[in-house]
Amino acid sequence: MSDPGVSYGIADRIARITLNRPPVNALNLDTVRAIVAAFKRAAADDEARAVLLTSGVPRRFCAGLDLAVLLGKSGEQVREFLQALYVDLHDAQYNLGKPSIAAVGGAARGGGMTIAISCDVIFASSQATFGYPEINIGVLPAVHFAHLPRIVGRHRAFELLFSGRTFDAQEAFSLGLVSKIVADAELDAAAMALAADFAAKSPAVVGLARAAFMRQNDLDYRRSVANAVEDFWNVAVTAAAQEGIRAFLEKRPPNW
Repeated sequence: MSDPGVSYGIADRIARITLNRPPVNALNLDTVRAIVAAFKRAAADDEARAVLLTSGVPRRFCAGLDLAVLLGKSGEQVREFLQALYVDLHDAQYNLGKPSIAAVGGAARGGGMTIAISCDVIFASSQATFGYPEINIGVLPAVHFAHLPRIVGRHRAFELLFSGRTFDAQEAFSLGLVSKIVADAELDAAAMALAADFAAKSPAVVGLARAAFMRQNDLDYRRSVANAVEDFWNVAVTAAAQEGIRAFLEKRPPNW
């Protein structure tokens, strides 16, 4: 197995999960499984009362999928990856039992948006950028079809998902995708301060409250995630998707 580029540490009752897979923290199967394992470790760690997801790569949170997980792969291999990214990640977060915060200090795209939005709170630096570029290379931002309209509204979600455009932290905040914007140099401290506030509360009460919050806000999301696996898989194995991925990697226009 290659180095997944994910580390776990704990200090002051806060578990820190750090992505460190240069140059852009692209997600392959090993990396996604390591992220899921880290959240499960935090769930089982009695010392951890809050969880912070961050990046050790400057100006990059996560650029999304390592396209090697899709190019030329069998349907079974693509499904295995999607099971980890969509279903297993959702289940790990749902059952975490303690608050999670994503600190986005740089570019978050596609699958990077998936792991950020899985957290309970998202803090962004003023330099952070966001986007759902999947459709530009011939695949679907499938899981975002399920949650984004609920956050920003149907019409704004459609525009973002079908244009694939990049947008800045201020727009993400105005849409309700980001909880707070802070200066780049203050991002980690701000996220840690909120995590410390969560950690100071009764872990029993916070655990029960979070479980109730998840139940009330799930809105059948778990079934939507399972459907997203099918939707993404159905497109990813098509000739059009494979051409789009090759064109992106070869830095040329796709021949659609």
